[in-house]
Amino acid sequence: MRIGIIGAGNIGGTLTRRLSALGHEVVVSNSRGPQTLEDLAEETGATVALAAVAAEGAELVIVTIPERAIPLLPAGILDGAAPGAPIVDTGNYYPQRDGRIAEIEDGMTESRWVSSQLGRPVVKAFNGIQARHLLELGLPRGTPGRIALPVAGDDPAAKAVVMRLVDELGFDPVDAGGIDDSWRQQPGTPVYGADLDAAGVANALGQASPERRPDFRA
Repeated sequence: MRIGIIGAGNIGGTLTRRLSALGHEVVVSNSRGPQTLEDLAEETGATVALAAVAAEGAELVIVTIPERAIPLLPAGILDGAAPGAPIVDTGNYYPQRDGRIAEIEDGMTESRWVSSQLGRPVVKAFNGIQARHLLELGLPRGTPGRIALPVAGDDPAAKAVVMRLVDELGFDPVDAGGIDDSWRQQPGTPVYGADLDAAGVANALGQASPERRPDFRA
């Protein structure tokens, strides 16, 4: 699968490594330009590109940048993606880093806000696992104690593609509902960063509170 990755930080770089190793055709970009990603390209075999064209022809696009940077993306950045390509949002709102985003503070889920900024539906995934664990702790399907990751989205077909990718990476995908349910996997919730198995993730999602914790508010 041709995968465009917008953002090459901890999660973006890790997904570039893992997905390239699995045989996917990965095109990765960041805000500083392709010349800063030459080492990652040499290590992984991924193609580096300007952010404005990273999604060209992509069958799946992963947006993995700070929330504050979402409105700064070039207009139409996703227009070149293949029709129906899932757009994956890995982001989290950290007001200490991102500044105050009024819509999120007023109760909009992070990924609903990202979707409104991008003008495209998104699937929320990979937001609650440490990059090192994503790199190192994947296990074959059926292995006891396999870490599970919640996946939320409104489009069943797009969500199914992302859930298959989660499984391919070595983690059990758990359907976390629609994008307006994705508050259950935001920072400060029981599932966030917990490295639970599938039953544990399902239980943690059910125990989440919609009230954002004070340390994750502006």
